[in-house]
This record gives sequence, C-alpha cells and structure tokens, in this order.
Amino acid sequence: MNKLFFQPQVTRRETQRFAKKLLCVNLRLTVVFLCVLFLSFFLPSPVLAAQTQLERTPLTLEILQERIGKPILREGNLTVDLRQMVIDLRPENSSFRDAFYQLLRKELQKAGAKPLGLDLSYSVIQGDFIGSDLGLRTPLYAQAIAPIFTATEQAQLESLRLVCLQSLAITLPNSKDCRSLLATDSNTSGEINVFRGTLTMVNTRFNGQVNFLNTFFLQAVDAQNAIFLQSANWSETRFSRLVSFMNATFRQGTNFQGGIFFDNVNFKQAQFQELADFRSSFFVQSANFNQALFKQLAKFTKVQWQGNINFADVRFAGQAQFTKANFNQFLLLTEATFEQAVSFREAQFNHPVNLRGASILNLADFSDAIFAKTAFLNVPGLSFNSNQAKILGNLGQIGKRFCVLSLQGNQNVLRNLSQNFRQQQQIADANQLEYLKQRLRLIELSQRLLRTNINSAAITQLINLGFSATQAEEIINRRQFRIFRNSSELLTLADIDLETYHKLSDHLSFGEPLALGGWILQAWSWLALSLLLLLSGYGTSFWLAFGVGGVAIAYFGLLFWLVDRCRRLHPIPIVPTYYETVAILLGFSCIEFFSLLAIFRNAEQPWLTLGCLLMIIIPVPITLIIRLYQQGRYHDLMDVSYFTEDGTFRQLRLLIGRLPVIPRNQTFRERYMPLLSDRRWNWLNYYDFSLNNLVRLGFNDIRLRDQHLPGIIATLAWYQWSLGVLYITLILWTLSRTIPGLNLLIYLK
Repeated sequence: MNKLFFQPQVTRRETQRFAKKLLCVNLRLTVVFLCVLFLSFFLPSPVLAAQTQLERTPLTLEILQERIGKPILREGNLTVDLRQMVIDLRPENSSFRDAFYQLLRKELQKAGAKPLGLDLSYSVIQGDFIGSDLGLRTPLYAQAIAPIFTATEQAQLESLRLVCLQSLAITLPNSKDCRSLLATDSNTSGEINVFRGTLTMVNTRFNGQVNFLNTFFLQAVDAQNAIFLQSANWSETRFSRLVSFMNATFRQGTNFQGGIFFDNVNFKQAQFQELADFRSSFFVQSANFNQALFKQLAKFTKVQWQGNINFADVRFAGQAQFTKANFNQFLLLTEATFEQAVSFREAQFNHPVNLRGASILNLADFSDAIFAKTAFLNVPGLSFNSNQAKILGNLGQIGKRFCVLSLQGNQNVLRNLSQNFRQQQQIADANQLEYLKQRLRLIELSQRLLRTNINSAAITQLINLGFSATQAEEIINRRQFRIFRNSSELLTLADIDLETYHKLSDHLSFGEPLALGGWILQAWSWLALSLLLLLSGYGTSFWLAFGVGGVAIAYFGLLFWLVDRCRRLHPIPIVPTYYETVAILLGFSCIEFFSLLAIFRNAEQPWLTLGCLLMIIIPVPITLIIRLYQQGRYHDLMDVSYFTEDGTFRQLRLLIGRLPVIPRNQTFRERYMPLLSDRRWNWLNYYDFSLNNLVRLGFNDIRLRDQHLPGIIATLAWYQWSLGVLYITLILWTLSRTIPGLNLLIYLK
C-alpha cells in the first residue's frame, strides 16, 4: 500500500525536473542561435572574405569568353578576371582544356600598347596547369624579336644579355637562353616564352602540376598564399618585376633552377614541404625568405645573390646547400635554425654574415669559403653545442672570421666554438677564438677602470656627465635598493629617455663598485692581459713571440758589445776596430729585420706591440748606460773583457739554471776565460750572451767575470736575465698552446 501510494508523487517530481532541464537546454540553444545571428552581421572582413572564397563558380567556355571580352582594370593594368573560379584542366576535360589555352593565348599575345594580365586569385585549378603555353614564344636575338613588343619590353629582354655576361663563368651560361645570347652565330636557336602582363595567383589552389618552364615574366607575379599540391616547375624562368610567393605552400618538389629574378623577390613565410631547388639562380635585387620553412633538402648551389638576402627566422628541417654560392651583399641568418647539415663550401662572401641567435644543430661546413677583407661571421647568441654539432673550415683561416662585439652573454658561444676546433685538432682556429675572447675581456676591464661606475658615482659626477638633476636623483634612488647590472636597466627609469640613453650609456660602467684594492687588482689584470695580447697574441702566435724575442736579443747584444768594447777615448783609447763595428751593426740589422718582419706579419696591432716592447727594453738599459759613461770607468783589468766563456766545452747548450755572473771560486775562474778581442768573430759572442740570458740557449756558456766588474754592467745583465725568465715562460706557454700534443697548459687557466 505504501509503495502504491507514493509512486505517483515520485513520477511527478521527475517530470518537473525533466521539464526544467528541457527549458534550460532550449534557452541555451536560443542564446547560441541569437549570438551566431548577431555575429554574422558584425563579422570582420577577413572572415567574410574566407567565406566568399568557398563560393567558387565552375569556369565554362561562355564565362571564359565573357571575361576575356571584358577585362577589368586593376592597379592600372588590364586583367582577365578569373577569380573565385573552379578551372577544370584534367585530361578527361580535354576539350575545355584545349579551348582554355587557345582562347587565353590568343588574347594574352594580342598586340597592343598595354599587355593583358591574368588574375586567378581564390580559384582552384584542377589538373596540370601549363603556364608556359600562355606566353608568346619568341627568339632572343634582337633581329628576330617579335614586333608586338614595345620598346620597354625589348629593353627588358635585352637586360637578360647583361645578366648572362655578368655570370659568364659562374652559373648561367648552361641555360638555353644564355647559350643563345652569348653565341656568335645569329642562327643559334634560342627561344623563350614571354608572359607580357601581370600574373596574380593570390590564394590560388593548384591541385595538379604547375609548369612555367623557360618563361619570361615582363610584369609582376603575385602568388601570395598560393597552394601548390603537386610539383611546380619554374626552371629557367625570368622574373623582370617584383615577385611575391609570400606565405605560399609547396607540397611537392619546387624547381626554380636557373631562374633569374631582376627585381625584389619575396618568399616570406613560404613553406617548402619537399625539395626546393634554386640551383644556379640569379637574384639581381634583394631576396626575402624571412620565416620560411624548408622541410626537405634546400638547394642553393651556385646561386648569385647580388642584393641583400634575408633568411631570418628560417627553419631548415632538412639539409641546406649553399655550395659555390656568391653573396655580394649582406646575408641575414638571424634566429635561423639548421636542424641538418648546411654547406657553404667554396661560397664567396663579400659582406658580413649575421648569425645572431641562429641555431646549428648538426654540421655547418665553411670549407674553402672565400671571405673578403670586410666579411666575417657575426655570431653573438649563436646556439651551438660542440658535443652534438660541428663547424668546419680551412685550418688557420675560419677562426679569424668569427666576430662578437661583447663578451657579456657570449662566453658560452666562444667556449663552444673553441672546443669545436680543438676536437678537430685545429689549434690555430681555437686559439683565434681564445684571442678574441681575451681581447673582449680586456675591453671590459678597460671600461671598468676608466668609465664612471653608475653604482658609485656621486650626484655631481652624474650631472657633469650629462644627466639632468632629476635624472641623477632618480638614479641615486634606484640604486639604493637595487644596483644597475647592465645599461638597458636605465630605460626602466621614467625620466631617462632614449636619446639620453644612447648618448651616455657608452660612458658608464655597470656592476659592483670597486674599492681601491679591487681597482688595483683590476689594473694589474689589465696590464698583464695587455702584455700577453700584444707580445704573443695571448699565447696564440709563436712567430709573434719569436719576433719579440729577436728584437730584444739583437738590442741587448749590441748594448753588451758597446759597454765592453767602447770603454774610453783617453788617455789610451779602448775602442773596437772598424771591421768589428761594421760586423756587429750588420748582424744587428739582419736580426732586427727578420724579427720586425715576424711582428708585422703576425701582430694584429704591430705598432702597438713594438711600442710596448720598446717601453720594456729601452728606458732602464739606456739610463744605466748613460750613467756608466757619465761616471767613467776606473778599475783594474781595463784591457780584459768583462765577459768570460767556459773553455772546457764548445757546443750548443740548453742552460736553464745558468746565472749571468760566474761564481766567486778559483776553480770557476780557471774554467772561464776572458773573450779574445783580437778575433774577427768575437762580436758573435755578445749575441750569444744575449741569447743565453733571454732564452737559456747558446753555443757557449758566456758569463760576466766576478772581479773588477762595474755594478752598472752587472745590473744591465741581471735586468735582461730577469726579462728572460718571463720570456722563456711566455715561449713555453705559447708553444703548449700552438703545437698539437703539447697543448697541456691551456687547461691550467
């Protein structure tokens, strides 16, 4: 009874709930419908255009004849309007296809002052599209050019001859038209299909193959957002005016081999799903491939780039080949990604290559590439891991072509590049990168020492520097809770404008303020690094260090000969003979010549290197010698040489532990005998002594005597010996960095 009594009430409740749910659903559907209806009246124009594109009309012969008979005027050009059409050119529709080409060809080739263009925008082309059949086939030599061409068009055809002459020995002579133009026989056959009017293919979809083989476009070609589902053949095509394939999609292989682009060409955001073949092409003006995508092999072999090339943000998912390409202007590869190998073998660069922020994930080959004097590889922010990828180049040359303007943010780049060449045993290139790194470090140290530190400068210093009082006060307030780390933080201040930033940022240093002790340590580091860079290229150039040592050896050898052989003029002159004077000066000149030659051939700043060396070897010795001759010499053994040699041996010796003065012991005095001044070859001993002092190597063990020796002469010898300790250390360090197998000390820094 209870179940029967309550059953009708439960059913009623469920019915009410169901009714409420149904009402909610109806309300939601009504709201959605009203929203759609409302938005349909306020849709933006691109959306409406997209909807309009879907409403295409099948092209019939009647419509085609009507459109041909009534061309429209677009941007000043008469154009056959075939927009938003479905054009069926498949083999099963052969009758329409033949009539389509015949009618268009007849109209497009009609003589007239203004050529007729073709607009296929937003259309769908079914079947193969043989675009070359729409052009006027004409010989290229001047005597046989069709008379329908205007004087301007004939000049455009003639421009092809100039391009062929420019690239006579490089790429294009293999093309049919260039062989015809450059042939001496006027009967040589060479014809080309000339498309006189503009060709517009914006958002056009080609379901079949596209063929514009050996076609000369005299007007602009616009194929923005076009889709090529099958292969597209543009080989040996000539584009006289602006070309745009921006955001175009090539689903199959694309062939632009041997093409000539006389005007700017735009492939921005284009997608090449398969092979992209641009071999032996010629770009007279700039080329823009910004944000393009190459999923498969990209061939740019033997391409002539006369204008700027923009490959910024391009992704090369497959291999990229720029072998034997000629880049006459700037090559922009910023933020480009090379997922597979990229080859620049035998390429020629006449201007800098910008690789800022680029990513090399596999192999980059610059072997046998030719760089002009002003050309280099700009690599700040380069993403390159030497454990996964490689950069190849000619030994001793490629390392000089990398350029980074600031050490901050690029230490990892330089380290990876240096490690890359060390793994390939290209020590010279690795050392060039290390030299670049240390040179940038020297610039940083100079800036810290000489520039005004914004984190410690007083408000008066900031005002004197060029900041206004308000700006200086804002800087003081900002650094109280957080110091400035880099120059860009200045722009975060409200009162600092861009003009002030550009004017004063180069006069400021950023970072922790330096106390007096820290400043002295920084100054010492700057001095030591400067000497290493100037005198040995930071251990990267043995011949530079050798030249520095040669200058010092010849100079001190001449000084030691002077103080030993020119003692006094009266009462009894003690001076060298005429022969000895000529011999010592001639030897000095020869050694200095070859040493200076080594310096000027290997130093980046040879005059600065030479000036630094002279500051080390001239002031102290010259001061000592002037003092020596001022006070005169009054001691015993005036007729005996100050220099003695070990008479028990005569052989080439490595005298690492040798000191410049003999010990004060009778046994050593018996072994060491004074130099003989009556021998014609005696002058060689002074260079031998200088060689012993500087590099611890000599043919005889020559030292100063310990009796009746003026202290100034001993000081001069000890001064050179002290320099020799530093120099032999520099030589050994340089050898360890420049000779493969001996580069052990590079890991001790």
